[in-house]
Amino acid sequence: MTASGTTARRSTRKAKGDGHLRRAEILEAAERIFVAEGYEGATIRKIADEVGVSSTALYMHFPDKSAILLEICERVFTTLLERNREIAAKPIDAVQRTRMMLDAYMRWGIAHPNAYQLVYSVPRPAGTWPVDAESEAAAQCYVVFSGVVREIAAEGRLRNGTADSAAQVLWMACHGVVALIAARPNFEWADRDELIALTLDGLMNGMVVD
Repeated sequence: MTASGTTARRSTRKAKGDGHLRRAEILEAAERIFVAEGYEGATIRKIADEVGVSSTALYMHFPDKSAILLEICERVFTTLLERNREIAAKPIDAVQRTRMMLDAYMRWGIAHPNAYQLVYSVPRPAGTWPVDAESEAAAQCYVVFSGVVREIAAEGRLRNGTADSAAQVLWMACHGVVALIAARPNFEWADRDELIALTLDGLMNGMVVD
């Protein structure tokens, strides 16, 4: 989204509403602006204008823009971690669990393109990005996922590579699907369910021995 697109959507000042609803509006607006203008280009004033509140009102919810970015990132990682843990604990085949985690990852990213791009795709200039990309929740997302891939490797079912290289290739490939859909929303993509299924079929059939 361009800066002009952001400006066009600015609304008049809104009446005071429920705190949790206004906080959610702020986070959603910040996601769009961070993606469109970068972290350095985003300001509290721009975010407040996008929501339709004063800067003073926004400061009642967040002390600065780094706190907004931190909450967005932590929400993403916490959501994905909870889903990974839930799937990893299922008493089913490791290959099926791996596929389910990747499916959930892509579906979440496609449904939340701004948050996904901000966390996984926006460049992070050295010294200017205030959030540690490897937070505990972020690190655990990979630990839980790769742990299930290790089960596949321990069963001797990987065609080649190690558990870590296989887990990373699976993640990277699925990231590419989500990132392209998010970055090119006007492209005539095929049905999302079909794209996800074909991606997973290709990956799992190519890397795992039945």
